This record gives sequence, C-alpha cells and structure tokens, in this order.
Amino acid sequence: MTIAPAPVPVLAGEVWRARAAAHESRARSLTHGRRERAARGEAHPVEDFLFTYYSYKPSVLHRWHAGEGLELADAAADARAGWRWYRAGSARGSLVVDGDGFRAERGALIANISRILRATAGRAPGFGCFGLHEWAMVYRQPEHRHPVPLRLGQDATDAVVEAAELRCTHFDAFRFFTPEAAPRNRETPTRERQAALEQPGCLHAGMDLYKWAVKLGPLVPGEVLLDAFELARDIRVLDMRASPYDLAEWGYDAVPIETAEGKAAYVRAQRAFADRGRAVRRRLIDVAAG
Repeated sequence: MTIAPAPVPVLAGEVWRARAAAHESRARSLTHGRRERAARGEAHPVEDFLFTYYSYKPSVLHRWHAGEGLELADAAADARAGWRWYRAGSARGSLVVDGDGFRAERGALIANISRILRATAGRAPGFGCFGLHEWAMVYRQPEHRHPVPLRLGQDATDAVVEAAELRCTHFDAFRFFTPEAAPRNRETPTRERQAALEQPGCLHAGMDLYKWAVKLGPLVPGEVLLDAFELARDIRVLDMRASPYDLAEWGYDAVPIETAEGKAAYVRAQRAFADRGRAVRRRLIDVAAG
C-alpha cells in the first residue's frame, strides 16, 4: 500500500506578502544605524560588530523566507521566483523553498551546525566566566582590537585578569586571547572541540545563533532569523559593557565585573540571554532536522 505524502500547507498571497512586508520593515529598522553609518563612512565599536565580525550585509536580514515546508500561493511573478533555492510548488503559480536541493548541497554544513546546536542545548549553562574573554584579549597588550581607551588603564586591567580564573569555552573568543592570557584559561578550546565545549550560558554561543541562522539560509523562517539577530545584538551590548573598554562616549554604562556587584549584574543578564537563546536554538535545531 502506497501512502500519499502529506499535503504541503499553502500560504495565501495576501498572507505571505503581509509577513514579508512586516519582516522587511523590522529588518530595515534593525539595520538602519549600520546603513546610515556606512553611507557616512563612520564606524561604531558596539553596533557594527555583527556586520563586520560575521561579514553578513544588512541585505541578508532584509530577505524574508517562509521556511521549508510552506507553499507560497500566487508567487510566480514575485522576485523570489529568481532566487536560488526556490522552485515551483504543486499549485499553479506557487513557489516553495527547495529544501531537498539545499540539503543535498549543504548537507555536511547542516550536519555540523546541528551537532554543535544539539550538544550545546544538552549541556547545563555555565555562568562563571564574567565576560573576562574581552579582558584576556587586551591582557599585557599595548595594541588593542578596538580604538577605545581602557576603563581602568592597562596595569589595572592586567591585574583583574591575574586575579581571576579564565573559563572561556568558546574557540572564536579564545583565539583572540593574547599570548600571555591563553595559558591562563582553564580550557584550550579548538575548532575541533567546539561541539564538546560550547555551553548555553556563553555569550558568544548565543551570538553565534545568528550565524547559524544565516548559514541555514532559506530553511529558516524570517522571523527566527531576526529573533536570532536581535538576541546577538543585545548580547553584544552586554559583552562590551562588561569589557575593559570605556564606552561612556558612546552612551554605555559599564558593568564593572571587577566588583561583586558587577559580577552579579552580569550573571543576571547572562541568565536572561541563556533563556532567550534556548528558544532560538530549539527552533534552529528543528530547522536543521527538517
């Protein structure tokens, strides 16, 4: 007995176009500052990070996808008919994301993303790092990544690192540690150990959800992509407020993690981000699974 495949849900034209328009409006609001600064040739040490470190242009956020398994009615004349990873649907004039084609070409990437996300989700969050990765990136280093002065000065910044236990588990943070700071870290993260070490309390693991959402491309509903970006944006603000940099000129108050009060404030924010990240990570795990 042959079992017919389940019908693919169809979004009426007025429904998906309204969702696409709402997505673009939200995305343009999120990228407005970056686009305006780029036009003026200006840079921002906090807000531009997600566009420079991850190297994804604002236009990536502007493009809405319904995600895999939904058919867009009356879409043949839409611009997305010419986008890669779209194909004709079962109904006349409809389009669907070509999930099979995307998975066939990017299968190894999707499997690796899924492996990292699942391993991270299955681990208890850790809240004892206190954002010291940013301090370790300037430890005993006269040249700094950001053209922003140190809040405590170099000697006092170095003293904070020397009085603390460095517990960074994220390779893409650890690889920027200064040569003097790296041996002080409790772990030695590598790219190969990424799935074995990442944990959901890590700010950088939360920011990376945006990267994974972009890499999963049209499989990810636009709303999930923007949720991941907003989470990464908010995490970046805490990351820099808790850093050794003096960002008062940019309108940011410090989270002084060199004090007990600052550590407590950092952990409270970190726990809230872990909760938000859990929901986004679950959505991306489901997307990768298909």
